[in-house]
Amino acid sequence: MKFYFFLGILQGIFEWLPISSEGVVALTSQIFKINFSPIDCALFLHLGTLFAVLIYFRRDFQRIITLKDPKLTKFLLITTLVSLAVGFPLYKAVKEVGLGRNLLFLTGFGLFLTAYFQRKQKKLEISENKLAFLVGFLQGLAVIPGLSRSGATIFGLSLKQRKPSQILKISYLISAPPVGAMVGYFLITRNPSLISWPALITSFLMGVLSLNFLIKLSAKINFFKFALIFGILCFLGALITFL
Repeated sequence: MKFYFFLGILQGIFEWLPISSEGVVALTSQIFKINFSPIDCALFLHLGTLFAVLIYFRRDFQRIITLKDPKLTKFLLITTLVSLAVGFPLYKAVKEVGLGRNLLFLTGFGLFLTAYFQRKQKKLEISENKLAFLVGFLQGLAVIPGLSRSGATIFGLSLKQRKPSQILKISYLISAPPVGAMVGYFLITRNPSLISWPALITSFLMGVLSLNFLIKLSAKINFFKFALIFGILCFLGALITFL
């Protein structure tokens, strides 16, 4: 019980950071020698952080649903469709695998590129529709353990110049539909009793607190340093798995 409670705390923190929460769950399970599918466990805990993002950004979702922000609504729709098209087949293919250390290295490399784009204030000449397709594709790949959803979408969104707080906000907003679909699929087809409900509540409460902290922090910090630090952490996390 205490172990699952601890996993809820980890999910609430790492879901918003550019470090794979599935990877963290898998690594933690390896350390404690717990035998279960890390993707199934992480998907269950994602229900808590899903409610966290829906409640925290409730006004933004209201604007999206009522089409008061058609540009963002279209962006979210494209990313969702592409993410689901990529993510569902991959989930079935990799749901029993463990931590992908190579993908942690890949996430770290992507964050280093993000830091470079932020440092040099570079941007690509790419349309919003093409960017939405790319970000959706990257988000769909994040069902693979070790590949961070936040890290992948932050990298994709940074290809066009946006404020750091806007990059994080859009990254979290577009996560809700595909995460909701994957969690729903898990609850229908898998075993919902895999983990304790107190852990789910913990992931929700910690998710709201950490989300609020990161959004406020992103308005104050140098995003170059943010991406660089978490890129280094991804590399360190991957190296730990060799020990």
